[in-house]
Amino acid sequence: MDIGIQRFSHVGVRVHDMERSVAFYATLGFELLAGPIGPEPVAILRHPAGIEINLVINAHPECTTNVLMDVPEKHPGYTHLALSVADVDHAARVLDAAGISLSGRMRFPFGGQALFVRDPDGNTVELNDLAEEAWDPSA
Repeated sequence: MDIGIQRFSHVGVRVHDMERSVAFYATLGFELLAGPIGPEPVAILRHPAGIEINLVINAHPECTTNVLMDVPEKHPGYTHLALSVADVDHAARVLDAAGISLSGRMRFPFGGQALFVRDPDGNTVELNDLAEEAWDPSA
């Protein structure tokens, strides 16, 4: 039975320093819309492409390990945010000019490539230039 989902609404990303995180995501093209608001303070960011990120500003400032990505034991949870870009090589040049280091890069066997960066709190963001047809099993 279909529950009626209409679109992806947003993803929440736990951070501990709002200004630092807003600056990082601004490099990716996101703009601060509101916040912090609510009992667990949230800042709402939106990209012109219609993607929304909610920064949940309550992470412990001394926590430097991403428990989903940086420890040998694999915990359940969302491991990364993936965003489509027109050209990964161009994105890499923009990030480099902004002083953001890549944490990884890969080519997909069916075409396209991806790069990975970490936000200031160690959350992983993937930028890929996969064509939609790359995911079409009938293509």
